Amino acid sequence: MPGEIDLYGVFVPSLLVLMLIAHALTVLLRHAFERCGLYRVVWHRALFNAALYVIVLGATVMLTRVLMT
Repeated sequence: MPGEIDLYGVFVPSLLVLMLIAHALTVLLRHAFERCGLYRVVWHRALFNAALYVIVLGATVMLTRVLMT
């Protein structure tokens, strides 16, 4: 996995790009969970959302590692 991505002459850390992708996926999952009614059984919504983001970010990083090799 490269350290930086060249974006029109600006070097952006690859982790920043992965964090933005994970954020977008987390927003989609949160909307889906809201529509399904999953949040009714969640004890602390903010902690659940933070944990969901960490899990999605970890999965995104692992997926890029698998695809880069």
